[in-house]
Amino acid sequence: MFASILVDRPLKQSFTYLVPDGMDVAVGERVVVPFGGTELTGYVVGLQSSFEAAGFKVLPIKRAIDKEPLFGPDEIALAGWMSRFYLCSQGEALSLMVPGGKKESIIPAMSMEADDEVGVVRQLTPEQASAIETIARAEYPMYYLFGVTGSGKSEVFLRSAEHVIAQGKQVIYLVPEITLTFQLAKMGQKRFADRVAILHSALTDSQRLAEWMRIRNGSVDLVIGARSAVFAPVPRLGMIIIDEEHENSYKADQTPRYHARQVAQWRCQSEHALLVMGSATPSMEAWKLAQEGKIHYLELPHRVGGGKLPEISVVDMKGVSTTIGPQLEEAMRQVLQREKQVVLFLNRRGFSYYFHCKSCGYEMTCPHCSVSLTYHKSRNMMVCHYCGYHTRPVHVCPQCHSLDVGYSGFGTEMVESEVQSLFPGKRVARIDADVSASDSHQSKVRKIIEAFGKGKIDILLGTQMVAKGLNFPGVELVGIVLADSGLNIPDFRAEERTFALLTQVSGRAGRYNDKGRVVIQTFHPENAAIIAAQRGDLKDFYATELANREMTGFPPYSRLVNLVLRGRREETVVSACASLEELIHSQNPDGAVEVMCNDACAIERKGDYFRHHILLRSLHPGKLQALVARALGLYKVPSGIYVEVDIDPMQML
Repeated sequence: MFASILVDRPLKQSFTYLVPDGMDVAVGERVVVPFGGTELTGYVVGLQSSFEAAGFKVLPIKRAIDKEPLFGPDEIALAGWMSRFYLCSQGEALSLMVPGGKKESIIPAMSMEADDEVGVVRQLTPEQASAIETIARAEYPMYYLFGVTGSGKSEVFLRSAEHVIAQGKQVIYLVPEITLTFQLAKMGQKRFADRVAILHSALTDSQRLAEWMRIRNGSVDLVIGARSAVFAPVPRLGMIIIDEEHENSYKADQTPRYHARQVAQWRCQSEHALLVMGSATPSMEAWKLAQEGKIHYLELPHRVGGGKLPEISVVDMKGVSTTIGPQLEEAMRQVLQREKQVVLFLNRRGFSYYFHCKSCGYEMTCPHCSVSLTYHKSRNMMVCHYCGYHTRPVHVCPQCHSLDVGYSGFGTEMVESEVQSLFPGKRVARIDADVSASDSHQSKVRKIIEAFGKGKIDILLGTQMVAKGLNFPGVELVGIVLADSGLNIPDFRAEERTFALLTQVSGRAGRYNDKGRVVIQTFHPENAAIIAAQRGDLKDFYATELANREMTGFPPYSRLVNLVLRGRREETVVSACASLEELIHSQNPDGAVEVMCNDACAIERKGDYFRHHILLRSLHPGKLQALVARALGLYKVPSGIYVEVDIDPMQML
């Protein structure tokens, strides 16, 4: 017996291995195989009784890993589609889906307190009831639930899931942030008991394998998770829900660079399931499709629970030397005196992010990446947020030996320190990637969220983790410490992202009363995205932004592909880029694809690799995809050079 096996390498073909006598191997199982002088995990995708070896020896499989199949024809077909669409290998796609654990390890049961009222909805609004009825009729393949923050989208999603599950089918529910799976899992368990599974990257390989097998065996009705949960092997898929569809976290940042929305669309179409998406700030792509009638659009224009949209103030921070300005400080005092809660948002972690010499201008940068080091006071370390390099702070300039050195800029650590000094009697907690890295998401972050929900924390400070989906009745004030961090990035999506982020984080305030307030601190109060967020002018902002995109030829009116080449020697990378660009031009006789740039990436060096990119654009997606596939197929990659393909890139740093 011979087995066709895929491996996690950028190679388009499968490989044939001999199944040794006495070894039981089935399609869908993992095995260990010899490969190029090493051993790799392989994925069995076919079996055959004979094989004609053309002058080479067929090597035997070393050993089997699984006792039963982990994947089947649906997963193999999905990996094939991903290989074609994202221009990766089928083995890379399949290895991305299948968990890496060797033994199953059960996730500890989630505690459910008797007085836990999370997710309890007494009565639907007319708009919610209408949306649920419309989705239940399933007259369209895709629905988009556009609702203001706090309008009860989660309840519509869950009741729609109940309807699908009652028909004997299964539902995948995607959220953009791991922290959101906790609240949602509690809501799901109240409705579906132990027939809920959780999939996200914070699980161990063994825990992920256990959940994967529960799902595959049909023991689960509802799968909840972040981006990778879109691959859940549900045998009776009835619906995929994508909450906060606009979020960039649905796009993978490593090969294969898939987007969960695109994968969900393919799965729903091929498995005849419904796709239901929702957000208070849809992506430009989804908004355009809804305007064109390609997605059926449902609207929830009002908040549930008696809350009103918060009053939003924009504060110009020019001339202000503190991280918390006088207006925000006074607003915090008023809210805290009423024994209500405050959320502070800053999308930058660390204490300060820029160390420099005031005499000669020296800046402390990472020796492996072309970025500044960030000072983390709690660890007394200068840290690179890209490669992890760290070193102790210096007090004398290494270049000119001046003592006139210091830090500029601020992160969540500095804000936390300032808030603690301003409000010494109040309970302050911080959630960011540093906190979650110091402990698992299953413990420290969860405990903070639980404590805040019970009113045991007065002020919650964080990065994007506090901006998405969390629902706390006691929050009356949201302070956006600095709204400008995303505006200075060289990206045509910068204003769209800023508008969405400000709108989303503002939506945490005043969900259950009319006293919600938001204070936005900025050095650019005249910026269109900030003004639109303050006024709540979503439709006007989207209309203007789409008009600008159409005029400049950017998505969603065109498609982009970003090819990043990296290597240890800069001159080799530059030469390789020039050769690839020349090949692309030779394969593009009708000029349907535009080479927008061939230049260094915005972050030119990461982890000692020099990085250059070729950005391609076309009004014809099919021609663009075919050209890139053809060029990469003909291109002989120089030794030491790695090529990363990003279809529909979300950022180009």
